[in-house]
Amino acid sequence: MRRFTFFAILIIAAMILGACAQPAKAPTQASEPATAPAGAKTSISIAGSTTVQPLAEKLAGEYMKTTQNVMIDVKGGGSGVGVKSAADGTAMIGMASRKLSDEEKTAHPDLVATVIARDGIALIVNPDVSIENLTLDQARDIFMGKITNWKELGGDDEFIILVSREEGSGTRTAFQEMVMKKDKDGNENLIADTAILQSSNGAILTTVSSTPYSMGYLSMGYLDATVKALKINDVAATEKNAADGTYPVVRPLNFLTKGEPAGSAKAFVDWILSDAGQTIVKADGYIAAK
Repeated sequence: MRRFTFFAILIIAAMILGACAQPAKAPTQASEPATAPAGAKTSISIAGSTTVQPLAEKLAGEYMKTTQNVMIDVKGGGSGVGVKSAADGTAMIGMASRKLSDEEKTAHPDLVATVIARDGIALIVNPDVSIENLTLDQARDIFMGKITNWKELGGDDEFIILVSREEGSGTRTAFQEMVMKKDKDGNENLIADTAILQSSNGAILTTVSSTPYSMGYLSMGYLDATVKALKINDVAATEKNAADGTYPVVRPLNFLTKGEPAGSAKAFVDWILSDAGQTIVKADGYIAAK
């Protein structure tokens, strides 16, 4: 019995020594990213300005044709949504058709705006309006409700029907800054509350084109023959005049990222700013970023 116990102990000891002699496996590092399966797509989510949205969709479509394994999803919602989505990380890229406000810069100091194009804002009227030109002061007085009849401007004796973007719209914010501005005491000259509010450039276009004696404003990229674009200070609302600085109402179209663009977002932004991307920007009626 003692001999059996002795041999059993020897066998167990040999097993333990054999196990210890096996090479130890390297521990798995939790921080090391898993290798993506072959053919897996990289997703880029974009959200925000309805002005930038159609351009971003066109750029995304062309980019996906030439870049393998990239899927880009573009959604609207307005410039405010673009700022929030980029800031809280619900979108990789936010879109804003205006500059960041001081309040937004304070609240989100890590947000970086990259100008991908520039855009003029056109004053448009229904084709039945005989007026061809306005000064910025006249445009401001019209939208403030100080001038209410076309006859005050040399036109027909008809009331001016105002059409405007909704609060929070990047187009409205830019229009407020560049046309409405502030009075001598620093107070904003507000758009009259009689204005018909619409939620997109397309809706503005449709409303003004179908409403006699109406007036609105929208991105130059949306102009077509159904409305008439007014001159401002005798300068026509054309891409050339916006690009050379003679047209007075021009704004940036921005991509917003949390920190400098990186990874797949940077690759997409770099392509947009390349000759290939900027050719699409100009072909779509916008002004090149540089």
